[in-house]
Amino acid sequence: MILVIFTGSRYADWRIAEKGKILHGFRTTGINSYIQDENFINQLLNKNTSLLYNAEKIKKIFFFGAGISSEEKQVKLTQIFCSFFKNAKAKVYNDLQASAISTLGDEKGIVGIIGSGSNAAYFNGKKITPNNFGLGYILADEASTNWLGQNLLRDFITETLPQGIREKLLEKYSIDRKIILDKIYNSPNPNLFLTSFADFIYENRNDAYFTTLVKKGLSIYVKQYLLPLVDSYPDAQIGITGSVAHDYKDWLLEIAKEYHLNIKVVVKEPIQNLIKYYINKN
Repeated sequence: MILVIFTGSRYADWRIAEKGKILHGFRTTGINSYIQDENFINQLLNKNTSLLYNAEKIKKIFFFGAGISSEEKQVKLTQIFCSFFKNAKAKVYNDLQASAISTLGDEKGIVGIIGSGSNAAYFNGKKITPNNFGLGYILADEASTNWLGQNLLRDFITETLPQGIREKLLEKYSIDRKIILDKIYNSPNPNLFLTSFADFIYENRNDAYFTTLVKKGLSIYVKQYLLPLVDSYPDAQIGITGSVAHDYKDWLLEIAKEYHLNIKVVVKEPIQNLIKYYINKN
């Protein structure tokens, strides 16, 4: 029996499979090892009946998530999983590896993420080549739902948000300057607050304000993340995952075309292709 997990900031998708068949699939709160500690992850594992029931049956675990580039983080998560799933061997990868496998399989290419966060790198067919991106929701994450939420809230606080959008925002959310600043600077998971406006932005995407904002983010992403990689790997195919990449796919492809980039495939949720990949491998 195998367990495959893919997590972003908002959600984690889990699939348990055996003998080529998916037995359980569910979604939980996201796991970010930079933000959540060992107790949080253990509580998450112990609250799920599917995991508790199959804990001793699971033999292999494949975990993909943000903030797992360092060996220290990989070892920490491996220990947590192997402590709960006592008969399992765990492999822990960063989310770009999931992006690579779910879009390119075992083929070489440039892979990217534009979801709750954003990142990009070169995949050599086996592993991700180290990069200088992936700086998180404070220093980077251009075009992501974190970045879009930041821009929306900043314009709200500084009263530069168009009046119609401001009114819609206040109809849907009970927010003001004090609440926003408290959520961002005093809550344990400010990134979750920032990404919580993703649905509102998508619902109003055809408003000129949001169209401009999203396209601005995607343009920055293409120029700052993809173009440097294409310069280094000019003939590489490109695969992108994430909710923003998928939901605004037409705009992303339009902008990429302006820079003569051909994005081969866009996948919203990597978990479906990940579980198929590992079912075929095991």
